[in-house]
Amino acid sequence: MSAASSLLSEEQFLCSICLDVFTDPVATPCGHNFCKNCITRHWDISVQCQCPMCKEVFNTRPELRVNTLISEMAAQFRKSAQKKASSCPDQRCAKPGEVPCDVCTGTKLKALKSCLVCLASYCETHLEPHQIIKSMKRHKLIDPVENLEGRMCKEHDGPLQLFCKTDQMCVCLLCTESDHKLHHVVPLTEEYEEKKAELGKTEAEIQHKIQERQLKIQEIKHSVELSKEDADREIADSVRVFTALMQSVERGQAELIETIEEKQKTTEKQAEGFIKELEQEISELMKRSAEVEQLSHTEDHLQLLQSFPSLNTPPHTKDWTEVSVHSSYEGTVRRAVAQLEETLSKEMEKLLEAELKRVQQYAVDVTLDPDTAHAELILSYDGKRVNCGDVEKNLPDNTERFSPCIGVLGKQSFSSGRFYYEVQVKGKTAWDLGVARGSINRKQKITLSPEYGIWTICLRNENEYKANAGPSVLLSLKLQAQKVGVFVDYEEGLVSFYDVDAAALMYSYTGCTFTEKLYPIFGPCRNHGGKNSAPLIISPVNHTD
Repeated sequence: MSAASSLLSEEQFLCSICLDVFTDPVATPCGHNFCKNCITRHWDISVQCQCPMCKEVFNTRPELRVNTLISEMAAQFRKSAQKKASSCPDQRCAKPGEVPCDVCTGTKLKALKSCLVCLASYCETHLEPHQIIKSMKRHKLIDPVENLEGRMCKEHDGPLQLFCKTDQMCVCLLCTESDHKLHHVVPLTEEYEEKKAELGKTEAEIQHKIQERQLKIQEIKHSVELSKEDADREIADSVRVFTALMQSVERGQAELIETIEEKQKTTEKQAEGFIKELEQEISELMKRSAEVEQLSHTEDHLQLLQSFPSLNTPPHTKDWTEVSVHSSYEGTVRRAVAQLEETLSKEMEKLLEAELKRVQQYAVDVTLDPDTAHAELILSYDGKRVNCGDVEKNLPDNTERFSPCIGVLGKQSFSSGRFYYEVQVKGKTAWDLGVARGSINRKQKITLSPEYGIWTICLRNENEYKANAGPSVLLSLKLQAQKVGVFVDYEEGLVSFYDVDAAALMYSYTGCTFTEKLYPIFGPCRNHGGKNSAPLIISPVNHTD
């Protein structure tokens, strides 16, 4: 039997339905062999009894009996195949994660292909029928995949080879004659190419978002580095300033104590001199008192009369009525504190000067937006100067334009980071400067307040400076400001105003919450009979070293 089986080719022992070695082989009247269970199940599903190989139709289901000879030969061949498989190299065996051959018994070999018609995966050996048998060559082979049952229509048991665009699902050929009739149906390959192209676009978009986020990471890291530099600088400045202040306080305290102690020593020395002098006079007076008392008890008339002239006059003494010992320490501590305040003021000036230099590094080029300017405002051609005229021009009343408020916005907007610009206000008696949200309603009277999305300071009545903080805060300046610097840190929620020439901080809005674009805002105010005709001028920033 073994010799006989070795003379037969492997495909002669394979059932053309399950593609495995025969189990209980039976023959149809046309002479083709199948596993008994395979052909029985096939006829149970089919409408008519037909040979799967030659397609011959049988009017009545044939009576099937197991072919004992072929069954024994198939069993022998199976043993031989299992022995051969057990000795296969490790590289041919299916490893975890690889698709195994569905036909192999015992040790499963790695599948080489999967058949969409047979719904099975085959190793190199069991794939041979698809490469040799003519009818099986037409089967659709793909790279090995698992769950082939999912590629079959559950309703019609046919391969899902079409795509219904109407219902966005995979269908079989019979589906187009029933539930998906008249639907837009295309071959699976066509939809595959279309979806693959869409995936390509999706992948490109994903890669673009990845790159954006990688750039954002770099930006954040750079911001952290800058923040670290700022923190180190601030710490160094604070150490320097507070060290100087502590040294100044300690020095002032030591000098104050020394002054007081010197005064006290002088007072004590003076008092000692007075006491010594008084004690001397007391000694002289006590001596004279003793002499007078002694003379007053004598009965020698001549002696008393002779001694009386010299003893009757008291010894010469100092008039102590106006003499006093007093040290005044009034104002000593106050003068020491005033000196400390002067030192602190100088340190503050140094800090503000350094701070102004730092914020000037964030200078941006700002120009005025004529589309937002009130009809009475006159803008220069370069968009750097604005003043209020006496005549309201006939301009389009677009939604961006201020009316009735006398104002104009900058063209540039900012929604992140830091920015700084300077405006010359020389010669003006009234103005408004700052930043505003882009969404402010420009067609009504505007309240200058952070509550309404505007952060500004203003000048009124020539020398009255205020921060429009709602309520307003009166500002104290030593001299009239000639040039004002405006600095914004969007993320920090900070808006600061500087007197550029004095290198002094005028006012800061802190803890602000910005959620939209910010625009520079300029209000030159009305002429007031020519008193306020000078323009607001956006000036180039002078970066000092």
